[in-house]
Amino acid sequence: MQYFTSDTHFYHADLLGQNDFAPRLFPDVETMNQAIIDHWNARVTDEDTVYHLGDVALYFTRPAKLSYERVFAILAQLHGKIVFIKGNHDSRAFFKYLAAHDPQLNGQPKFEFHDVGVLIKYDHRQYYMTHYPMMMGIVKQIINLHGHIHHYAVAVKENINVGVDTPEVDYLDHKVPFGAPFSLAEIEQMVNGKAIDFAKRQ
Repeated sequence: MQYFTSDTHFYHADLLGQNDFAPRLFPDVETMNQAIIDHWNARVTDEDTVYHLGDVALYFTRPAKLSYERVFAILAQLHGKIVFIKGNHDSRAFFKYLAAHDPQLNGQPKFEFHDVGVLIKYDHRQYYMTHYPMMMGIVKQIINLHGHIHHYAVAVKENINVGVDTPEVDYLDHKVPFGAPFSLAEIEQMVNGKAIDFAKRQ
C-alpha cells in the first residue's frame, strides 16, 4: 500500500505546547518522536511505501553529523520504504548521509530521494506530490498533495495538506493518530470532502 505524510519535524522543540504554527501537546521531543514512530508502525508494514513530503526533522548540532545520526536512528525504525521529497528544512547533506547509510529493505534501498516532486496515478486521478503547495491553475483530475503549512489549508480544492498537523483531517470520517501516514483511501476522502465543501460555498 501507499501512504503519505509530511512535516514530521522530529526533534523540533519549538513546536511543543501551544503556538500559532503547529501546536504539539507533548512534554518533550522524545515523547513526540516516539508517538510518531508508534503510530507510523501501527499502520505501515515493510511491504508498504510512504511518501514523505519534506521537513523530516528540525535539529541542528555541531558537528551536523550528530543530528544526522539521531534522525537516522528514528527513520531506521520506521516501517516501509520511504520516498523523500525535499522540504525547506531538509539539506542535501542530510539526504546524502541517509543514502550512504541506507539500511536496505527486502534487498532494495529503503530510502529514495527527490528534490522537487513526484507524480503518481491512482484510479483516474493524478497526485502531484511537493513540499510547498503548488498553484496549478485550472486542471482536471490532478491533485497537489503537499506539506509545509502545518495547521493551515490552501483555499483551493485541488490542494491537500498531508502534513501531520493538517486541519484537513476534518474531512475524514474517523480519527487518525498523530503522525500516522495517510492511506490513499483517506487521501481520496479528503479530496472528495474538500470538493463537496467548496461546492457548498459557490
